[in-house]
Amino acid sequence: MFSAFLTVAGLCLFETITSVDNAIINAEVLSTMKEKARKWFLLWGILIAVFLIRGGLPWLIVWLATPGLGPLDALMATFSSDPSVMAAVESSAPLLLTGGGMFLIFLFFHWLFLEPKNFGLPGEQFFARQGVWFFAVVSIILAATVWFALKQDPIMAFGAVIGSTAFFITHGFKENAEKAEKELMRGGMSDVSKILYLEVIDATFSIDSVLGAFAFTLSVPLILIGNGLGAILVRQLTIGNIDRIKNYLYLKNGAMYSILFLGAIMLIDGFGYHIPQWVSPTTTFLVIGWFYLKSLRAMKKPVVV
Repeated sequence: MFSAFLTVAGLCLFETITSVDNAIINAEVLSTMKEKARKWFLLWGILIAVFLIRGGLPWLIVWLATPGLGPLDALMATFSSDPSVMAAVESSAPLLLTGGGMFLIFLFFHWLFLEPKNFGLPGEQFFARQGVWFFAVVSIILAATVWFALKQDPIMAFGAVIGSTAFFITHGFKENAEKAEKELMRGGMSDVSKILYLEVIDATFSIDSVLGAFAFTLSVPLILIGNGLGAILVRQLTIGNIDRIKNYLYLKNGAMYSILFLGAIMLIDGFGYHIPQWVSPTTTFLVIGWFYLKSLRAMKKPVVV
């Protein structure tokens, strides 16, 4: 029970912190919408975010990784204690872990090399000036992972390629989302179009947290509970506290370093080196907690005029 509680708490924190960017976009677009449309999104949007996306995506991933079960059996497997079913899901773990780990590591290095940030650790500014090297670094990591995976299991190598492919697909959607947001803020689109836009964005941003969730557990019910609670917290941030969250300068840094550690844990676990279940949530709490305290210290420093 303690392990399950720790896993759910870690998932909730991870979902909340990695979704701050999503909450900011939601808040900015919602500010341009009528009251009725805002209430509709905050009520029905959260049901879609929690049950359809946070519940449907893990089931879809388990089904795709374990095609022998079939879609209905894969759904039942997420709630089943049948040893044969659990063994089938466990057999797909290397594919899931390698693909998810590769996705998260690509995500971290994209942030480190190319995204604007508040520099929280020595060396971040150096990497930010070497943005042209992002593609070289992730290509070398992918090539090395595939090379070692081929020696162990070709399916793992395929998982690594799928993870990198998923990263570039979702990255393209996010880039288009930033451009679409600027057009939305200028006006000219209906509230219905804005709601549909926000739902698509929420689905895109949720892929990061759903894939990262497999570093915590392969249990879809636990992923649904933890990520669902996190999604509810993100909606609360969207409603009233988003400006306050922006004042915590290094929360995004904490999210990205936790993504790096989770990606590494998934890859190590995928290659057969068992990592205890408590490591992922504990690491997430420690990393995000450290950057949270760093943000608090930065807020207390006097502003030099």
